[in-house]
Amino acid sequence: MGSSHHAGPSNWSRPALHKPWLSQYPEGVPPEADVGAYRNLADVLEAAYRRHPKRDALCCIDSRLTFGELDELSASFGAWLQTLGLERGDRVALMMPNVPQYLVALSAVLRAGYVVVNVNPLYTARELQHQLQDSGAKAIVVLENFAATLEEVIDQVPVQHVVLASLGEMLGFWRGRLINFAVRHVRRMVPEFALPVDGGRTVTRFGEAVDRGSRLSLRRVDISPDDVAFLQYTGGTTGVSKGATLLHRNVVANLMQCEAWFKPMLNKVSDQQLTIVCALPLYHIFALTICALMGAHFGAMNLLIPNPRDFPGFIRTLAKHRVNMFPGVNTLFNALVNDPDFARLDFSGLVVSNGGGMAVQKSTADRWLRITGCPVVEGYGLSETSPVATSNRLDLQEFSGTIGLPVPSTEIAIRDDAGQDVPIGEPGEICIRGPQVMAGYWNRPDETAKVMTADGFFKSGDVGIMDERGYVRIVDRKKDMILVSGFNVYPNEIEQVVSQHPGVLECAAIGIPDDKSGEAVKLYVVRNDGTLSEDDLMRYCRDNFTAYKRPKYIEFRDELPKSNVGKILRRELRQGTRVRHQLP
Repeated sequence: MGSSHHAGPSNWSRPALHKPWLSQYPEGVPPEADVGAYRNLADVLEAAYRRHPKRDALCCIDSRLTFGELDELSASFGAWLQTLGLERGDRVALMMPNVPQYLVALSAVLRAGYVVVNVNPLYTARELQHQLQDSGAKAIVVLENFAATLEEVIDQVPVQHVVLASLGEMLGFWRGRLINFAVRHVRRMVPEFALPVDGGRTVTRFGEAVDRGSRLSLRRVDISPDDVAFLQYTGGTTGVSKGATLLHRNVVANLMQCEAWFKPMLNKVSDQQLTIVCALPLYHIFALTICALMGAHFGAMNLLIPNPRDFPGFIRTLAKHRVNMFPGVNTLFNALVNDPDFARLDFSGLVVSNGGGMAVQKSTADRWLRITGCPVVEGYGLSETSPVATSNRLDLQEFSGTIGLPVPSTEIAIRDDAGQDVPIGEPGEICIRGPQVMAGYWNRPDETAKVMTADGFFKSGDVGIMDERGYVRIVDRKKDMILVSGFNVYPNEIEQVVSQHPGVLECAAIGIPDDKSGEAVKLYVVRNDGTLSEDDLMRYCRDNFTAYKRPKYIEFRDELPKSNVGKILRRELRQGTRVRHQLP
């Protein structure tokens, strides 16, 4: 199906290195997870629907859907998708924030035998065009708020079927109509758009598609463990976003690994339904696996937060629920602990606060523990590992400053540039082997070969140290990647786009520390046109980058440091960075 498979992950269970971490596992956590417990993700979801038909699967803006309703709605939407002429393994893009339609569509696409392509709804037209072209997506489900972006590129991409969702349509008849009226006409959050239907292209409302599908039956598809489930796009050092090809068996394995790790702690709330705060975006691998998929498997209710940046609204929502699990990134935790209203909430049900996506800062973790009584347990993973590779023990009493231990059925090796294991306590590249490691980058065998070793380890690009107990600490990044609020920003992409501005002679992007987002993008520019201003460049960046990629600082220079072969030396810029221009 166009993916770049390799021999590595299928051989992950070969005898390998000494595993000091196993002696550190909490009681009840096995060294190996039952990674083949389900044949595919459709089986995982359908088993959850059968076990918990009357339980709430989600709550969004005070409206709830049970697992039974999610089963019916996703079967209907999946049956409708099967009438479009899509073939098994075709890609369907989902471009939505955390709304009920996302979970319905996710389940429908997987159950119908197609591949989910997760798309950030805040992408610019340029970013969206690349992802839809690269994935070959033939259909897209998009919240109408973002349809104007799709309109800009629709004639350049292979999408033939557009499904338009609206924020209010699944939130009850009257409430939904009120919400849609407010979103469209009061707050004007839906820019005007007109999607053409020429050349056989169809545009259908989400509710209409579900209604049509409800009169059909979802056709059973024999989905193999080696079929592709997700194309999860991640940046690359080349600056071109690549699709990590996650097979059904990769993600099923990671779910079972997470179950083995989480279950002893979550058994503490087994007398009631588990409530998970889903504020991280579901199109991101962290929330996709931990909230959407593991939540369903555990029969948990996902408390969907469509706009976590609205902190007053977010905190009002939290006040209505007794939450048990709170996945987050450092920027989210930090913003909440700095809001006095957050400290007034009831945290008596909170048993797990799991941090990932970016380094959790000790000051944030300490304040979180003081306010909630629940320590932040940091883990580590990547889109390429479905994502969880390591986690701290969930029974921690305080912040550890490490990314924890390899989870069951996972091996971590710390290796030098020659691919040799380094001694305990020495820094090297974190390499990961396990059944959750991707099958390769979509249609990029060259990029896949760069990150996979002959013995089946994935080279993360992060530099870490493992201690004698098996705990891993990240000390640096090999790549020049910038981590803004848990999202990867690649300097090459920034530089390639900014250098196309006629007023720019050359430029370089680096990451600098930022209190709010962990890191921020700083851009160094040599002008080609002396009249080029910061405002000019910022306008250009607003048009070409989603918010987290935009430079926060710009510094104009007469020249940039270069090597003797003319390569711009980012490390010298990092060493000598001084913020001269803070931009709005």
